[in-house]
Order: sequence, then C-alpha cells, then structure tokens
Amino acid sequence: MRLLLSLLLLLASPVCAQQAAAVLEQNRALIEKPSRQTIGPVIDALAASGDPAAARILAAFEARNLGVREGDGAFVIVTQDGLTDLAGQPTDGEASVIRPNSGVRGVIAAALVRFQLADPDPERRMDVVAAIARNPDASHLEPLRAALAQTADPHLARLERLLTIRFDTDGEARVAAIEGFGSDMSLDLRAALNPLLATRREVNPEGGNIARELTPGSDLSRDEAYDLLVAKGIAPARLTREGAQAALVANIKDGQVAGIPVASLDTRDARDAAYGALEAAGTVPPAATEAEVDAALDAARIADVYQEPDAAVTDAARAALNGISTKVGAMQFADLTLDALSLASIYFLAAIGLAITFGVMRVINMAHGEFIMMGAYTGYAVQQVVTDYTLSILIALPLAFAVTFAAGVVMERLVIRHLYKRPLETLLATFGISIMLQQLAKNIFGTQARPLTAPGWLNGALSFNDIVSISYIRVAIFVLALLFLGIYLWIMRRTRLGLEVRAVQQNPSMAASMGISPGRINMLAFGLGSGIAGIAGVAIGLFAQVTSELGSQYIVQSFMTVVVGGVGNIWGTLAGAAMIGFLQKGIEWFNPSNTLAAQTYMILFIIIFIQFRPRGIIALKGRAAGD
Repeated sequence: MRLLLSLLLLLASPVCAQQAAAVLEQNRALIEKPSRQTIGPVIDALAASGDPAAARILAAFEARNLGVREGDGAFVIVTQDGLTDLAGQPTDGEASVIRPNSGVRGVIAAALVRFQLADPDPERRMDVVAAIARNPDASHLEPLRAALAQTADPHLARLERLLTIRFDTDGEARVAAIEGFGSDMSLDLRAALNPLLATRREVNPEGGNIARELTPGSDLSRDEAYDLLVAKGIAPARLTREGAQAALVANIKDGQVAGIPVASLDTRDARDAAYGALEAAGTVPPAATEAEVDAALDAARIADVYQEPDAAVTDAARAALNGISTKVGAMQFADLTLDALSLASIYFLAAIGLAITFGVMRVINMAHGEFIMMGAYTGYAVQQVVTDYTLSILIALPLAFAVTFAAGVVMERLVIRHLYKRPLETLLATFGISIMLQQLAKNIFGTQARPLTAPGWLNGALSFNDIVSISYIRVAIFVLALLFLGIYLWIMRRTRLGLEVRAVQQNPSMAASMGISPGRINMLAFGLGSGIAGIAGVAIGLFAQVTSELGSQYIVQSFMTVVVGGVGNIWGTLAGAAMIGFLQKGIEWFNPSNTLAAQTYMILFIIIFIQFRPRGIIALKGRAAGD
C-alpha cells in the first residue's frame, strides 16, 4: 500500500509542479519584486493549489534559493549542486536568485508553518510544535487552526489553546481556552497565564481593568504614593526643609520675605506661607508643602491596573492560577512526603543492623558505619570484575553480607565478647576499630571517591507530573528496606535462631539453663546485624559517594533511629526512621539553603523528645524492658 502511494505521488508530482508553476507565472511580478503587503495572495494561491511542492517552493523562496532561469524565465530552485525544477528534478542553465527582504521572509516563514503542521509524519510535526512552543508568535495561531482542521492531534490542540490565551483578540475564545485546560498545572500553562495578571500602577485611572485600589499609608507608604504623583507630573516635588530655608534666605529684602517679617517666620506654617507667596509671585519654582502633599494624596486615586484590558480574561486567569497554586501546594507536599519516605527508608536500612547489635544485644558499636562502608566498597570491587551492572549488584548484595558478617563475627569474638556489660569500654574500643577500618580503606582504595554504578534500569525517576517525582534508586532502596523488614521479622519470629536470640535478650541465664549458648547466639546476632549493614552499604553506595568516611555520615542517624524508636523493637526502629526522615525534610523545607542547620535543629528536637519519652516511640515490654 505504501509503495502504491509513493508511485501515485511520483506520477502526480509533474502535474502538481505544473500547477505551482502556473501560480508562480500568474504572480510573476509580485514574486520578482516582493513586498510584505503583496506576497500574501501568492502564498494563499500556492496553498489553495493543493500542490505538495508548495512547501518546498516557499522554503526555497524564504531561504533565497528561488530563482529565474536565464533564457526562458522559468522558475527554478538553486541548490549547491546546481538547479532543479519545481518538481525537484535536476535541470540545466543559469539563474538569477530572487532576494526577498526580511519582512517578506517573515511572512513566508509564518506561512510555512501551515504546511509543516500538516505533515503526515508525526515526528516532523512534533518538531514543529516544539519549535513554535519555544518561540510562539501571533502569526502561528491561524496555521495551527488550519492544521487542526485536517489533523486531530492533541499536541496541536494544546498548543493552539496556549496561543489562543496569549494572542487571540476574542475574549470569549481566550476564556474558553483557559477553562479548557481543566486541572492541568504544567509550566507552559502557567507561563501563558501569568502575563495576563501583570499590572501597572496608575494615578486617577480612567476606565481600564483595575486589579485593586491602593490606600496611601496602608498598601504603600505616603512618600511612595507622593513620589508616584510627582513622577506622573500630577504634583510638584515635595518642599524640603533645606530647600525652603535656602529660598527664604535668598529672598530676604528689607527684613521681609514676600512682605512677611523675618521675625514672624518662627513656625513651619509661617515659612510655608512665605514660600507660597514667593511661589505665587514666580520667584521660586513650585514645590509642595506638607499641607499640599496631604491634599494631593487625599484627592488622588491610585490603583494597580491589569495590562490585559479584558476583565473576563483576567478573572479566568486568576481563578485558574489560584486553582493551580492549590494543586501545586498539594503536589509539593506529596513530593516532600516522598522525599521524607525515601530518606526514612535509607535511615531504616542503615539502622536495621544496629537494631540487632545495639537494640537486642545492648552493644554500642561505633564501627557500625564502617560495616556500611565495607559493603559499599565490596560492591565497587565486584564491579571492577563484573562489568554487567545488573549482575554485579546481584553478586555484590550477598557477597557484601558475607564479608561484613564475617567481619562482625571476628570483631565480636576478638573484642566485643570481652566487654559485655561494660558499655563505656565497648564504645571506646569500637570507636578505635572504626578509625582503624577507615584508615585501612584509605590504604586500599585511596582517598578519592569510588563510583558504584547503578544498573541502567535504575536510572531516571518515576515522575507523576512536573512536580512529584522520585528516583528509581530511591524506590529500590524503599523496596529493599521493606524486604529486610520482612526478613528480620521472619528470622526473629519463625526461626530457631530468632527464638534463641529473643530468649537470650529476655534472660541470658535462663536461656543458658535451657541449653542455649548465649555466646554463640551473641556472635551470630552480631554477625547478622553487621551483614545487614553491608547490604545497606551497597544500596547507599548507588547514590552516595563511596569513600572511607561513608559510614560516618550515617552512624549518628542510625543510633538516633534506634534510640528514638525504642531500643530492642524493630517496629520502633521503623517508627524512628520515619520520624527522623520526616523531621529532617520538614526542617530542610523551611530552611533549604542550610542542611547543617536542619540536622542541628533535628538533634535538638530529638534531645527534647527523649526527655519526655526516654524509652522511645514504642517502648519495649517484658522482662528486658527493665534491663
């Protein structure tokens, strides 16, 4: 079918070219000496001919490539390779090029839009729509409507409504176009509506579309109001004390000023009266006294007047923008909520391992952040060997768990087991291990940040509209946090290890009498918490810089998450992560330029919160609660 259509167009092109040539021949005088006023009928005639070559001819005319062949006077198109006839076939001869001025070329360029918008190729049509949207003009409106009559394209229809709002002279059509956008709140619509509500400040306006009337001393200061009267030439400049004194001194004659004795000029009113007399005599330039200023302001009417004269249009634009503002506020709140959920999931993922080592075992592990760092570096090392980013992440997750699980077991066996019930020494020992692990990472990987690249399917963001969006990496971390919440609950409630961990947590002596080895359980629990931290490191490394200090950026938030939520309760850890995430994003929203201040205020709030609820949001119940 496509081949048949191409053949028909090929056969028809000479006929169409003859029609175009006939139109050009009939209007030869107007084409060879074109003007902005006379070229319109030629363009209309070419468009009415239905000739597919009309667009090519106009494009050549606009680009100054249309010429007249010497000898027979035929119209031809001049190219770099030579001449072609109007049908696009090569031809011989020499030609003189027609050179329309910039005004004619502008008319032709506007007319070309009509042909381009009617292009059957959707991609080329979209290119034209995008070009018009970048630089709209009133001349584009009619070609858009002509194209819409031939093609029911929603993109064309939307652009036509935008241009109707800006350039149409029919107020009803503009109001209908504004209302036709409904709940749309896109940036280009706001860009079209905002200029409609632009105002200018006028004094004593006669008619016009008044936005609001201003009261001197309330809506603007009296000085600003009077300066406006002076700028508009309605009132003279204000009489200053220095200016009045200089004028009076300069006009003292025989101990008087304008017939008023100098000795009586001891009040402001007397001096103003003397200056008024000089002003009436033409001795000094006009200047307003305080009484005249008050009188002028009382008599004046100051108002902000819309640049747009049609009140119905401004009312519709204001109503639409108010609705958009409400929706944008709701969308910004939704976007802030998504950001807070994303941050909460990161904190929860970083703290879930600490919920085991600190919440269950009561071990203050200051090296927990370094297990996160070890997991991130494990992911980086895997990507140096496995270049497929998806496969490398799938390998890195379990490998990071294994590496940090083993590191946690070694640390528990060599250090932690000797320091149970001695929290201060545990804190100092793990802090020293933290510094040692950071230096070891610097020695191995250097001080430069290392990239941990996300798979291609995690690039980009999940966008709901122009305002609400969240990156796919953050979505993946949110899902991973929920997954590990489920894994944690399954291990602690459905497995023998979880039963034994809970038994040791509640009463180690009783658990030992039942045949459970508290030392082995503590080792496995510490290893499990460290392994989960390693997995968190891989996830965090996908969007954060992988450096030896990576873990230190999350250790404070991790401890706060566990303590605020409730020590020893995974649901409390989840609640703590949500509280800290929402609190930090809320503070950052009020002070977006200073994230350090936001963290400081958040810590102060948490300190106050702990004073009133020392056991956290969800306090642990049972025997362990009294430990």
